[in-house]
Amino acid sequence: MDSIQRQKQKREEKKRRRRDMVIIVVTILLVVGVTALLLYLTGQKGEALISQNLLVFTLINVNAILLLLLIYLVVRNFVKLFFERRKGILGSKLRTKLVVAFVGLSLVPTLLMFWVSIGFITNTIENWFSFKVESSLEQSLAVVEVYYRNSAENALHYATQISTAITEGKLLKENNLDDLRRFIAQKQAEYNLGVVEVFSAQREELLRIMNPAIPDQSFVSADSTIVQQALEGRRMTRIQPVGDGDIIRGVVPIYSTWNPKDIVGAVIVNYYNPQSLVSKMDSINRAFQEYKQLKLSKDPIKGMYVILLSVVTLLIIFSATWFGLHLSRVISVPIGSLADATQQIAHGNLDITLEPGADDEIGSLISSFNRMTRDLRASKEQVESTTASLHATIRELEHRRLYIETLLDNVAAVVISLDQDGHLTTFNKSAEKMFGIQMEDAIDKPYPDVLQSEPLMPLRHFISEIIRYDLQSVERQVNLAFPDHTIFLYLRSTMLFDAEGQYLGLVIIAEDLTQLQQAQRAFAWREVARRIAHEIKNPLTPIKLSAQRLRKKFQPQIQTDAAVFDQCTQTIINQVDELKTLVNEFSSFARMPATNPVPGNLHEVIEETLALYREAHKNILFSFKPHPTDIHFSFDRTQLKRVLINLLDNAVDSMENEGTVTIATSYNRIRDVVVIEVADTGTGIPPAIKQRMFDPYFSTKKSGTGLGLAIVNTIISDHGGYIRVRDNHPHGACFIIELPVHQTIPLYRNVRDEKDGHSSG
Repeated sequence: MDSIQRQKQKREEKKRRRRDMVIIVVTILLVVGVTALLLYLTGQKGEALISQNLLVFTLINVNAILLLLLIYLVVRNFVKLFFERRKGILGSKLRTKLVVAFVGLSLVPTLLMFWVSIGFITNTIENWFSFKVESSLEQSLAVVEVYYRNSAENALHYATQISTAITEGKLLKENNLDDLRRFIAQKQAEYNLGVVEVFSAQREELLRIMNPAIPDQSFVSADSTIVQQALEGRRMTRIQPVGDGDIIRGVVPIYSTWNPKDIVGAVIVNYYNPQSLVSKMDSINRAFQEYKQLKLSKDPIKGMYVILLSVVTLLIIFSATWFGLHLSRVISVPIGSLADATQQIAHGNLDITLEPGADDEIGSLISSFNRMTRDLRASKEQVESTTASLHATIRELEHRRLYIETLLDNVAAVVISLDQDGHLTTFNKSAEKMFGIQMEDAIDKPYPDVLQSEPLMPLRHFISEIIRYDLQSVERQVNLAFPDHTIFLYLRSTMLFDAEGQYLGLVIIAEDLTQLQQAQRAFAWREVARRIAHEIKNPLTPIKLSAQRLRKKFQPQIQTDAAVFDQCTQTIINQVDELKTLVNEFSSFARMPATNPVPGNLHEVIEETLALYREAHKNILFSFKPHPTDIHFSFDRTQLKRVLINLLDNAVDSMENEGTVTIATSYNRIRDVVVIEVADTGTGIPPAIKQRMFDPYFSTKKSGTGLGLAIVNTIISDHGGYIRVRDNHPHGACFIIELPVHQTIPLYRNVRDEKDGHSSG
């Protein structure tokens, strides 16, 4: 396909050359014919004018024909380029730019030379006729030059003085900018300067002080190249036309105070001339040209020179245009091929290869392009292989990361880690729940800032001690005393090191021993209750029987103080009964039956329990807010009812027979737990005793044994659940029970049963 296209291009090139040759021949014949015709028409005036007329008319004809050829070539090539750009042919845009550039580069200097030459010849001819005009023109120009030179020297002088003062006063410092502004404003007013500009070493304009007499729209800032030259150590003056006026600039570098060779800025002093003297000189020159045109005798001479200059100008333009077209074709064709090949590579075709051209830079570029294509082909194959391997590695790493994150989020223990700078890098959900701190408020924060609350101080001191003394592995138990509860933690810490032994950070695992310790205390209290019940219960029956026998046998015989005798024996019997009741409660607490969970409906148990209290306490409102659907799971119906009765009794006692008791149930699908809330509007529980609410033999009632909530806590723990208390707003208390739907028997329950079995055996 490419060879066919090249053959087609060669045929078109041959046709174009034949067409150009025909045009040149026709042009030559036309020049000869027109010249002969003009000679025939003007040859009758005399033999002396034949050679002159021949030269004049030949030049005129050549001028006209060259102009027509130029127009033809330019129009033809521009039309061709226009259609190539419309078709989107690669290289057409570059060729257009090159043609325009060459034509522009030839037109501008050629026309400039033409007009300068015309002006020079005209001025020379005029000088032949008027010496005063020439003298006046020179004097005017001299006046302008002297004025501009003096203004430039003044600008440079004042700029040097200001630069020296800035260096000596260290005014370029950031904290001295206000002093610099006042100093520049003072010097501008003192020297009657136009505009003073100060630039930093980064070419940033630090300030500009303008003379109020200069309109803002008439001033143009200095070019960045002038500032750059000043920063390179050059002192210079520049004259820049702006509108109807001129700006005269004096540019001086500002040297450093510490090192006189270092340049830290630049200062520019500007003078503004409202009306340009150059424009006035142009007016003088135009008047002088009009004066010359009045000299009709000089026109033939000037016409001859104009014709000669025109011929030279058109020849130069024609040559430059043809050279531009030829050079643009030489450059744009291989570059177009490179552009087309580049587009194919961009679309994924790396099998393309270009034929080397001439032995020049473009040929080297094509050879380099072919090498690059081969290297890209090899690199693409290697990248694809490496990418496949990286994707497999990334998938494996992502899988491991998700597994570790899932593991950390679901593990019951608190897991936190720190980097070598003491910033938290891991803070799992158990840590969020236990410490009441959100993960986003902890990650990438220093641990002293995260663990700054008073209850978390033991953990903070634990970490500080490990880091301070470089303890690689530590195990310790700490207590975190929160306002409404205390958490017992078992901490294990391990320092992390890389393969080279560099310290990477610290990992801390904290296990919550609160429930285990509560279970251990409950077991200890059960053992105490069992021993007390065993030691006290045995002598109570003989004591009671003895008191009853004494009363029955001796009461009829006692004549005096019979009432005292009767009261004492009755007191002994009553106190023995109360002791037996207390011992029975101790025995019940010490020998609570094992949990026997069976499937059941939680809402039915709650409704049955509430029905008893609604009948017994008419002045108290008992409200039930059940979960939208019935909750079915395995639980010990008898023991759970005992829990509800105990909590409802406490609620009724705290409200003094008036108030509201609300029981609400819900199901947490994420944690797979049933939540029961028992809230009352009673007197509430002081924060100081909340931590001891579930301890055995702790009671705030005068007649209480302190075993009710301890039994409740034991039953809930045997179900694998958890109970806690919080304030009920605006007043009262709220007990929250969490029971797992899929139960697991607690470890401490197994240990207790084994010990009970061992002791009973």
